[in-house]
Amino acid sequence: MTLRQRAAKRAGGTLLFAMAMAGQAGLAAAQDGSAFEYDDGTIVELDPIIVEAAAEELKQAPGSSVITGEDLETRPVSNDISEAVRRMPGVNLTGNATTGQRGNNRQIDIRGMGPENTLILIDGRPVLSRNSVKMGRSGERDTRGDSNWVPASAIERIEVLRGPAAARYGSGASGGVVNIITKSPDVASTTVTLYGEKPENDKEGATFRTSIVTSGPINDVLSYRGILSYNRTGADAADINAEATPDGESVAAGREGVRNADASLLLEYRPDAVNTWGIELGYSRQGNDYAGDALFQGVDRVDEDLIGTETNVMKRGVLALTHRGTYDFGESNSFIQWENTRNKRLLEGLAGGGEGLINSDEYGTITLENITAKTEWNVHSQLGGVNQTFTFGADYRGEFMHDPVSLQQDLGLEPGEEIPGTDLDPEDRDPNSEAHLVGLYIEDNIMLSDSFTLTPGLRADWHSEAGLNFSPSVNASWQATPEITVKAGVSRAFKAPNLYQLNPNYVYRTRGRGCPVDYPNNGGNGCDILGNPDLEHETSLNKEIGINYTDAQGWNAGLTYFHNDYRNRIAASLEPAAVVGETQIFRWKNTPEAVIEGLEANLRVPLSDMVTWTTNSTVMLKSENKQNGQPLSLVPDYTINTSLDWQVRDDWSITLAATHYGPIQSPTQSVTDGGTIDNPQRRDPYTLVDLSTTYDFMDNASMTAGVKNLFNTQIYREGTANSAGANTYNEPGRVYSLQVSFDF
Repeated sequence: MTLRQRAAKRAGGTLLFAMAMAGQAGLAAAQDGSAFEYDDGTIVELDPIIVEAAAEELKQAPGSSVITGEDLETRPVSNDISEAVRRMPGVNLTGNATTGQRGNNRQIDIRGMGPENTLILIDGRPVLSRNSVKMGRSGERDTRGDSNWVPASAIERIEVLRGPAAARYGSGASGGVVNIITKSPDVASTTVTLYGEKPENDKEGATFRTSIVTSGPINDVLSYRGILSYNRTGADAADINAEATPDGESVAAGREGVRNADASLLLEYRPDAVNTWGIELGYSRQGNDYAGDALFQGVDRVDEDLIGTETNVMKRGVLALTHRGTYDFGESNSFIQWENTRNKRLLEGLAGGGEGLINSDEYGTITLENITAKTEWNVHSQLGGVNQTFTFGADYRGEFMHDPVSLQQDLGLEPGEEIPGTDLDPEDRDPNSEAHLVGLYIEDNIMLSDSFTLTPGLRADWHSEAGLNFSPSVNASWQATPEITVKAGVSRAFKAPNLYQLNPNYVYRTRGRGCPVDYPNNGGNGCDILGNPDLEHETSLNKEIGINYTDAQGWNAGLTYFHNDYRNRIAASLEPAAVVGETQIFRWKNTPEAVIEGLEANLRVPLSDMVTWTTNSTVMLKSENKQNGQPLSLVPDYTINTSLDWQVRDDWSITLAATHYGPIQSPTQSVTDGGTIDNPQRRDPYTLVDLSTTYDFMDNASMTAGVKNLFNTQIYREGTANSAGANTYNEPGRVYSLQVSFDF
């Protein structure tokens, strides 16, 4: 039986049945309101009092932000929408680990919890393609993440949820959620967009992008939306970081290039005013332009013929069936999605000093199939005479991996020696692994008074390997005055262990230098680090409280404090689980507590009818692994984003924006072996300034021109491991950009 057949069999028809029942329930059309009859026979129509569903209420919580499609037009991203999301409060870009390995593959990191704790959604459906990339022993992945599967021109808005508001979304949302909402098929429109970037530094890669987004009704009940897009961003030159590399050390690689191609078709069917059915088919391809990166070594260890070539390709296919319903009692939203990712790359070393270094001209392919399904129902009620909305939901996530590539490392054991649960011969290892996660949740958005809303919730998840997890939550909102709102929340969030961490046949081997410093090759035959099928869920207790002021003149100011207690974080052990013969055996394990706390602030000032000043800032008060005192992510001590938007005329606007990053503290202890870093180097503060202008030069055409990094503040990467401290990534220098869009 193939992976696809097993996935379909496991997923079953549960969610399809729920969606069919939703369609039947939709035969009862929604009521517009109710009536009240006085004693004299006079009848007065009353507007219904409906409390928002919890999901909508939580989007207004302190830890929430929205990036509009207009924002993406006036400040176009080079390629990946993470460039725009990083400007939100509480958000930065980091690597998966604090090692500096794969440092230029930075992804969205919310509140310092790391990219693995940021859940990416497209139209409310999870995107899990990055899980097809193996996780190194220090937690790093050679992946660009999952924020670049939709071209910017096809996006209606991006919702960013942080803290307790995100916990309702289940596994992987401990830091937050980024929900990419694509444009609706309702309106007849075709948009053609051309975009280009030219760096001033000829050692940096240029960008060209073109996309077509077309939509509209086919007839009274059927509409469509189609997306075609191609993007090419060149790689940095192999020696771009030579000036920043200390004498006598290898030069660290710059940023890889990216080649994107996206195509999708959405059909929506509305047989009546109540039901909306949708089917979407999508395909994306992401390839790289190799810049010479390797896990431990500089580009001098890389085959020169590989520089600038395509060494890995991610292909993602999606098929989704959706249903939305609006009834007299409330609303429903359901989907079932099949996501297929093929991760094809040149074979690399799996152990020791050659780990992550391309060592073959042959390709290996890892296939990951995810079946995800969800049904959510919002039921309006006046139970006990109190206006409220109950939310009931169920979801399923099935992961099915076929990996004949990453499980081939031998254990180095002598004949007769064995490790229970691990196949000694790589040829005997099953390349297939799978896990299943089923969740049920309930929330109640209770309007206790005209000014106070309480939202308690409870989520229960069962994972086929890690077992049961409960995630209670409570959020509250108090409208103290017409202008001032106070909101607070507490929730327990979680993340299930991934398939690599659980697999006892996923082996990393070192002959000694990579062993933990407290156990330096004590057995004489090195160390093996193995997956652990007994792992528990990672959990976090997320708390926040915020106050916000908004008035009719457009002023908006807010301050939020957040505190996360992170428990059972999964990491490779620095203490041996066993010694077999002369080989020390280490495993992935759940580690003790960590703590993260900080402040987020926002300010919007309408300086005039035409000029608005907007600022947000984030201060990280603490980010600490309590086991060793090390930071959890390489995030700045503080970040300030500010912009001045001037609407010169109805058809012309100018935006001047800046981001200031405070210092990034270096780890003082190696994540890999626990050793002390001799000369930890922090990354000094720096500021990036952007200038852009948008002009509608025709009724159906606009142009945006800009300069990114106006003052050419170029930041160079100094290394690929902890020897570089926090100087593990590149910030490109001055870049000139031009975008032209035509609407038909």
